[in-house]
Order: sequence, then C-alpha cells, then structure tokens
Amino acid sequence: MALVNKIKTIIEGAFETVEVHVFDPQQDGQHFQALVISPEFEGMSLVAQHQKVMGALVDAFANDVHALSLKTFTPEKWQQKKDQYL
Repeated sequence: MALVNKIKTIIEGAFETVEVHVFDPQQDGQHFQALVISPEFEGMSLVAQHQKVMGALVDAFANDVHALSLKTFTPEKWQQKKDQYL
C-alpha cells in the first residue's frame, strides 16, 4: 500500500488543485491505476494531460513503479464519468 500513497502524493505535488485516486488492482505492488481530476487540464490535449502527470512520476518509474494505467479528467468530465470508475 505504500507505493499507492507515494504515487498519490507525487501526483498531488504536481498540481495546485487535484483529486487523485490510485489503485493496485492486481495487489502486486507493481501495476497501478490512477484517476487524476484537475481544473488545470482545461484546454489541454489528452496527451498533454498525461505528460504532466507522467512527468511528475519519472523518478518513481525509475525506482519503484512498473506500470501505471492513467485516466485524466477535468472536473466537468469527471462529473459525467465518475460512476464508471468509483
């Protein structure tokens, strides 16, 4: 569970305003899923959104994290889609 918290903390540190949900669905400590919701994504392409998140996680991937499935949302999109994920 420590890596889940580490990933969440790193992502939170890369944004002014963000909601982050991180899961270890296989419970193997290597394959994670993250849902990242931020108004900072407004006007950004999906690629740019993912680059912002993954850029913050570069060191974690070098040392601890094997794989991360990433979904990013603006708050408006999250309100429309959240029932599919939580």
